[in-house]
Amino acid sequence: MAREKKSPFVLWHLLSLDAPTVAALWTWFIAAACHFPLPFSSIVSMFVAVWILYAADRLLDTEDLEPRHLFHQRHRTLFLTGIVLACITLAVLLPRIPAEAIHLYLVLGGLVFGYFVLIHATRSAHRLPKELAVGIFFAAAIFIPTIARRPELRPALLAPALLFAMLCSLNCLFIYAWEHATSRSSHPPHATTRAALHHLPALAVFNAIAAAALALFDRRSPRPISSAIALSALILLTLHLTRRRFSPLTLRAAADLALLTPLLFLPLL
Repeated sequence: MAREKKSPFVLWHLLSLDAPTVAALWTWFIAAACHFPLPFSSIVSMFVAVWILYAADRLLDTEDLEPRHLFHQRHRTLFLTGIVLACITLAVLLPRIPAEAIHLYLVLGGLVFGYFVLIHATRSAHRLPKELAVGIFFAAAIFIPTIARRPELRPALLAPALLFAMLCSLNCLFIYAWEHATSRSSHPPHATTRAALHHLPALAVFNAIAAAALALFDRRSPRPISSAIALSALILLTLHLTRRRFSPLTLRAAADLALLTPLLFLPLL
């Protein structure tokens, strides 16, 4: 286990760099697939903002702790220092973000803040379908930079955004299923989450088929986006079917690695 935690792949996960990497890559990829280059500051801002949220969430969690939470608690001072520096960096970058994007992020930020309060300050939070909420918030944040600058793309990007939100929720659901396969959580999952857990393979297949169909038959929708979603869904499904071959920590890190499929479409862009 100690050797496993020293591997760059696992450290990428333990340092909360996995979700920011996915967010920054998809933010750039969506704009590039629409033939619209985003300023570098937008991509860096996305990375920094997502890292702050994920690091803070793992520091605030005190129940059902996994290796990533324990790692953050063990290095709490360093992570708190990093969060302060990241907030300063984000403040410097904010003036470079368009006003329309800022407005959309303020709306989304208010919803995320309310969600954080419910999760960490009230008992009822544990009855919320967390995996669904994370998927929606994550997808919305990633699509905002493009649709804020190119409002005319909103109809064409609606279906890919919904499918990407489903993919992100599947990512969370698969992780939950893997981490709680042999242990009981102190807080049972929401009824919606529990129902989804029973149909994870079918949901992943549906996500892949729907995304592939969108890529094949919808000429308005950027094909690379839907194709990458379909491929990620299939990789998650493959990880699930072969999960007994991997350690829980490696499997958890691989779940976010499965969302880096836009890298395979770089030659097409």
